[in-house]
Parts: sequence; structure tokens; C-alpha cells
Amino acid sequence: MKHERASLPTLTSTNSFWHSEPNEFLRGHRTTVELPAEADIVVVGTGITGTSATRFLTEDTRAKGKSIVVLDAREACWCATGRNGGHCQPLLFDRGSEVAQFELRNVAAVRSYIEANNVPCEWRTVSGCRTFWTERSMAEAEKEIAHLKNIAPEIADQVTIIRDKEELKKHRVNPECIGITLTAGAASLWPYKLVTFILEKLIKDGKINLQTNTPVTEITSAEGKHTLHTPRGTISSPTVILATNGYTSALLPHFADLIVPVRGEMSALHPPKNSTLIPDSYGMVGALGQPENNDDYLIQRPFSGVPNPGGHLMFGGGRGAGKLPTVGVSDDSIIDEGSAAYLRGALLDILELDGETDGIKELRPAAQWTGIMGYSRDDNPWVGKVPDNEGLWLCGGYTGHGMPNGTLCGKAVVDMVLGELEGKELGTLQKEMVQTGDVPSSYVISTERIERARGMLTVLQQDELGVHMNSLV
Repeated sequence: MKHERASLPTLTSTNSFWHSEPNEFLRGHRTTVELPAEADIVVVGTGITGTSATRFLTEDTRAKGKSIVVLDAREACWCATGRNGGHCQPLLFDRGSEVAQFELRNVAAVRSYIEANNVPCEWRTVSGCRTFWTERSMAEAEKEIAHLKNIAPEIADQVTIIRDKEELKKHRVNPECIGITLTAGAASLWPYKLVTFILEKLIKDGKINLQTNTPVTEITSAEGKHTLHTPRGTISSPTVILATNGYTSALLPHFADLIVPVRGEMSALHPPKNSTLIPDSYGMVGALGQPENNDDYLIQRPFSGVPNPGGHLMFGGGRGAGKLPTVGVSDDSIIDEGSAAYLRGALLDILELDGETDGIKELRPAAQWTGIMGYSRDDNPWVGKVPDNEGLWLCGGYTGHGMPNGTLCGKAVVDMVLGELEGKELGTLQKEMVQTGDVPSSYVISTERIERARGMLTVLQQDELGVHMNSLV
């Protein structure tokens, strides 16, 4: 089966609600008028991963004195992180205890930075409420949680299973739902505001050179250096970190079957008049006849204490109701009206929204948009050195689950880069990082892992057969 490369980010894109309050300092920002010809380290991408990796580089004494240039094809944080569901929710029973522990640490690290820097990004600590609408999906979740209790009881203690109908109502879930799981350690936020806060601070502190609207069209390598080609000229560096997620194969063609772009649908919906804040962040598995392998997902913005406090219901998913292809699609300039219509109407049936709901068939959208996720063939992010490419590093492929991973994955790739630059053997370093919990073993890039992944079903085959993949959370 031939795997098409992703395109570069399209010149135009649908209008994400998260961009409705743009960071004016960063709009069109180029720290220097000309693109530098060289840099010690180049980071490509300004989502949560690229921005986190950049921050950790600037905070590490091993990188002191090194010039750091950050490139983005669009405005800062204008791709997946600026288009996602606003979740930072660890999955505690889906991918094993090692990953669960890492995701909990990741959420804690994000919270710590926000609190230390008073970042105005609407961070709200909540429980993660996953709702299951088929007996099969509920039974599978219960089986995974039972396994977690055996191998990691301290993590399993943070998960509660609820089937009681009265208890479901307390979480505003329609009692026709089969059951829910509640997990601790989740949060919601305005992701764009967090990322742009970090970037603006780094620029004003003189730590980085950011070049927006500078797409990398090709990378060529020779004599220990990588040359990144852009419409504005070239920049060369011995060390390049790609934080390009769903667009990775546009620059690494041989990753086209390993990280596949998938388009997802999002919406910001006005809540019913006189309604109150929902208590949790939500995931919906198999709701209203949707495929069980495509979760819907929901958070709510505040009603007070923030700019534009509309209590917007930030609801995404609805892939099963879509009319257009999604897998292998890297164009986010198009709305899928089938998915968008589903999102406008579904919450009135899935949840017990309060306020004035009589006669309402669908909620009024403040914004509807799409974003490009990067689905990993083996359902794990890819973190580490690109094989047979000295000095070329990759961090991405989150299968729609980047916010609870991207920050510490960015740190992990930086630790690998700087550890190798100071003379450590990469394989030994990675084993140490796995042992200390700094990166899950399943995330580390290796030739063996690539071969193993290529023995699996393709991302498209997994999607068509209903193998569980996550959503734009």
C-alpha cells in the first residue's frame, strides 16, 4: 500500500476559536528581519512540543551560548495545538502504567509552569469523565482497569467506575449512558495562550530567534549539517528538532506510513441560556451510534473572571458523522458539515444540560474549525533521533493526545540531544531515561520499533476496522 506524504500546512485555514484573541506581539513575528544563515539548533514547529523543547533548551546549562532558531510555516501556534479540544487529560488505563505515569507527570509539569508564571490561560483542574455508550466498550474499560489494579494499584486508585444512574446524573450525563469512568489529574485550558505566553517570554528574554510564516519545504544533509530550505532562503544547523506532528512526512517522506495526518472537527458552542458550568471534562465513546474507536471530547470555558467569559462548550469529534475523508488528510481549510452538524446537536442528547433547553434542536456555534492530528501507526509518540540521520531529531505522532504528552516529550528529546552532544552514548542515555520515567520505552525511536510498526495494520486499516484510536484532545 502506498502512503502519501503529508502536505505542508495550507496557506489558509479554518478559524479556530482559540485564535479569536491573538497574541499581537507574535503576529507575523520575525525576531530578525532576515532568516539567519546558520544556527546551533533549529526547532521546526511552535505547538506545545516545539515550544516546550525550545523552553527546555534555554533552561539547560548545556545549551548555554548556543543560538536557537525556531521556524513555523504559519503564525505561532496556528496548527494542531492552536486548534485542539483544550484538554490536558491523562489516559490512565489505555496504554499501560508506564505511559499513565508519564502523562500524570506531564500534566503536573504543565500545571507547575502555569502556576509559577501566572499564565492567563484558563487552567482549570477537573476530573476526566469518559462516558461509554455500548456495553462492549464499557466492559473493555472495566477489563483494562482491573488489569491496572494488578500492575499499578496506585494509578488504578485514581480511576472510579460508575454505572449507577443517579450517580451519572450528578455528572450531568444522560442516564441512558451505560457507564462512566472518572480519572483524577485532568485539566482544561486555552492552549494557544499557554504556548504564546512561553514564546513571547523567551523572545523578550533574548533566548531565541522566532521566524513565523517560514515553511520548511525540504531538508538536505551533507558534511554533518542539515540545510533547511524555505521560500525566504536557507538555514543550516548540525542539530534540528522536528516538532511537526501530522505534517512530519512532508519533510521525512519515509515516515509517511508511521505518522499519518488525520483531520478532526472542533466547535465552540454557546451554552443554553441560564445554564451552569459542567463539572468535568468529557470523552464520549460510541455515543449516538458513533464508532467506538473515535471519541468525542468536551470541556467548558468559564462564565466569569476571564476575557470574553462565554462559558463556551468546546466540543470536538463527530468523525463518524462526517461526509469527507479524514485519514491521510492534511488540509485544515475545510469544514466537514456532517461532523459540524453532529457537534451542534449531540450534547443536547448526551448530557443533561441545564438552563433553557426546551425546543432547542442544536446549539449555536461561536466558531467551527478543523485541525490536523498526527496518528501513530503503533499508537505511541515518536521521540528521539531519526535513524541514519545524525543530528536530526523528531518528536511527534500523538494520535490526537498531544497536550498530556508534548511538554515532557519535548524535554525528553532535548535531554537526548544535549546528552549526546556532551558525549554520552544515546542508547545508554535512553535506557537511563526510561528507568527514571523521563520517557516511556514505547516512545523511543529505534530501527527495531520502525520495523515492528510496519508489521502492523496501517493507520487507515486500523480506522476502518475500528481499532481504538484517540481524538483531538
